[in-house]
Amino acid sequence: MAYYTPGYQRAIEELSKLPGIGPKSAEKLADHILHLKPDYFDQFMDVLESMRKNVHPCKRCFNLTEGSFCSICSDPSRDPHTICVVEKAKDVLAIEKTSSFKGMYHVLEGSINPLNGIGPEKVRIKELFERIHQEPIQEIILALNFSQAGDLTCMYIIHQLKQASIKITRLASGIPTGTDIEFADSKTLQAAFKGREKYEMEDL
Repeated sequence: MAYYTPGYQRAIEELSKLPGIGPKSAEKLADHILHLKPDYFDQFMDVLESMRKNVHPCKRCFNLTEGSFCSICSDPSRDPHTICVVEKAKDVLAIEKTSSFKGMYHVLEGSINPLNGIGPEKVRIKELFERIHQEPIQEIILALNFSQAGDLTCMYIIHQLKQASIKITRLASGIPTGTDIEFADSKTLQAAFKGREKYEMEDL
């Protein structure tokens, strides 16, 4: 029975830890990387190192950027009165592709999930509340995943803002339950924005 060399096996094991990469795919990737031309391999590694070194969360909304503030926060044409709250930076990209939203964003970098030991203090909810008090926000759009954790996070935010004079809406439930925002198609997201539902504080 043939065995991989220790170095090759370790590469396969590490690659298989990547999201969506199984053992067979990891083998193919390891083989591809092993046979890359030296110049391209060095370039490939430089790109990864540069990404790790230079890409970081925006100081204002926590979207990804290479400067102090992301391109959206730096754009004076964006509507400063509306914030769309999402779980991940990838959700920002998904929504931007629809061209249906021209306001600002706030990336929570996760969602409340007590079963996994993730409470409100472990996501960027505190920073969201600070922005609401410091910026001329009139509407919060909750564009969180339609999952148990997403629903719980929405209810927590709504409850904490119960006394605030601010409009709170959530994307229409045309997005199937369990579907992440980043994987929803553009037409579905556009319809979800147009049909977003307002929360009436007196009913909470």
